[in-house]
Amino acid sequence: MKSRVVAKAYAKVNFNLKVLPKREDGYHSIESIFQTIDVYDELTVDFVEEKGCHVTCDAMQLPQVNTLTLAYEAFCQTCSCNVPGVEIFIKKGIPAGGGLGGGSSDAAALIRVLENRCGINLSDLQLDYIASKTGSDVFFFMHCDSDGKGCALVSGRGEVIKKIDSRTDLHLVVIFPDVSSSTKEAYSLVDKMFESGKNIECPSFEKLEVIYRKDPSEWTFKNTFTPALTEKYSEIKEALEMLKTGGADYAEMSGSGSTVFGVFTDEHHAFFCGNLLAQSFKSYHVRTI
Repeated sequence: MKSRVVAKAYAKVNFNLKVLPKREDGYHSIESIFQTIDVYDELTVDFVEEKGCHVTCDAMQLPQVNTLTLAYEAFCQTCSCNVPGVEIFIKKGIPAGGGLGGGSSDAAALIRVLENRCGINLSDLQLDYIASKTGSDVFFFMHCDSDGKGCALVSGRGEVIKKIDSRTDLHLVVIFPDVSSSTKEAYSLVDKMFESGKNIECPSFEKLEVIYRKDPSEWTFKNTFTPALTEKYSEIKEALEMLKTGGADYAEMSGSGSTVFGVFTDEHHAFFCGNLLAQSFKSYHVRTI
């Protein structure tokens, strides 16, 4: 068997993200549509004799305990097979702190690699156990297809997944503002918004897939995080305005920010807008997918 495997961990966007007030257990429930996009981290996984998981990254210094080490430990607890040790190098393509689920997708990609190495297929229950020990967004990525791609309605704190068919007619212009928003900060800002009596009206969870199937110009999706984050970070607000001015059928921030995206059904329009923004706003990283 190969002693080295290279795997892709795809990012996700949220086409709708309703955050509900904090629960008694300290978590927030959400109502969302997650869909993977063609932005990814590349994981080089080397199998070694000594048990354990060691991770390095080209873009940042990771903490000793991270989503990959947590997922590896949970995998070992779940499986009765002889799990090899792994040394992982991450080539970042997903911006950290961008609301695109990079760390969670990395963890799920590692589990797929370990499943293949050990010659097993984990049950949904086992995958959910590993996700519960790793992070809320990991549930979605665990239930993506074998290539790490997918689309789903997501609720609870992220653990309730209903897979749906991904649309293939959408083209995205993605802007990565040069600001990083931590999940902790974003939820803190939303909690303050709730305490002040403000609320963001989002479509009901039952209507999300119906809206998703419509032309994006008719989408009524919202992101509860957006008002608070755009108020604090002018770069996010400017990026959204750029996409709307560029003719996006729909534009929103992904997750807890700071990445924003515009949705187009016309591929040529999407690439024209993306190229124009990339040339006009050198301080932003713009990508069309």
